[in-house]
Amino acid sequence: MSDAIKYRMGTTITEHLLQSEDEFPAATGQFTQLLNELITGAKLISREINKAGLLADLLGLTGEINVQGEKVRKLDEFADHVFIWRMQRSGLLCALSSEENEGVIRVPDNLPRGNYVIIFDPLDGSSNIDANVSIGTIFSIYRRIEGVPCGTVENFLRRGSEQVAAGYFLYGSSTMLVYTVGNGVHGFTLDPSVGEFLLSHPHIRMPEQGKIYSVNEANSMYWDERTRAVIDYFKSGRTHLGKPYTSRYIGSMVADFHRNLMYGGIYMYPGDSGKPSGKLRLLCEAAPMAFIAEQAGGAATDGRRRILDIKAGSLHERTPLFVGSRQDVEKATAIMQGHGL
Repeated sequence: MSDAIKYRMGTTITEHLLQSEDEFPAATGQFTQLLNELITGAKLISREINKAGLLADLLGLTGEINVQGEKVRKLDEFADHVFIWRMQRSGLLCALSSEENEGVIRVPDNLPRGNYVIIFDPLDGSSNIDANVSIGTIFSIYRRIEGVPCGTVENFLRRGSEQVAAGYFLYGSSTMLVYTVGNGVHGFTLDPSVGEFLLSHPHIRMPEQGKIYSVNEANSMYWDERTRAVIDYFKSGRTHLGKPYTSRYIGSMVADFHRNLMYGGIYMYPGDSGKPSGKLRLLCEAAPMAFIAEQAGGAATDGRRRILDIKAGSLHERTPLFVGSRQDVEKATAIMQGHGL
């Protein structure tokens, strides 16, 4: 049976997990329920995004500044509240961490707790909301460390290789869920006529090499010599194509990453003189995307180390990121290490 026919028949994510429990060790009943809680939250957010242009109170800024020093947008705040509300009441989580909040978010004492912790960026690319550009939600799931109290930060300061699942929701021309539980990457598209995410992209594989590089070149004046050499390589005729790569930069990490996941290429957010540690958060952005990339045949480094080998030292630790097609990331990493040209 073709994938197109399977999609039209409507394989939901729950059915997919149940059918694949032998392949996916993390696909327990609790995990399936947790993923469904995330899906419900994403449906609510997708609904609000789709009508944001009609309702002025959903656009613009709240007037507040988040823990990252960034201006908070109204949809950003809404998305954060939706996921916290649903996750705290799921009965499946030990604790939560959000990109929008400084510390660990506890599950109230009057609510049941579970054996997972989740880290999420409720609305990645939120500066693009008012321009109707694709944005997304990123999530990363770990098992609670046995013997460690729920509300402590130790449950979150982990290596990315310890993740049991990671994924993102993309709110674009269609709403998609792309996720992995450590045995391949699968994509589901929200069918608004039935209100379900249906399997649309099974067994996603990223091309070994791409034709696209994604980076904010407006920061080039702050880059060091090696970072400039990486970008110069992809802009030159020395690539495997014998000609320059195409530059594509949306400014919404989920959208840029998703395009490269489909077509091949490399997404880069290097450190610079103003932000030597980079801009992206290790736990809620870099690690989950690295997990997805590797499971799809790609790679991710900080220019020196594999992202999934880095143990976080704080909830909001930042990191440079080179992620995408394996050979492109390996080339960029070699140049950052001082060789490879």
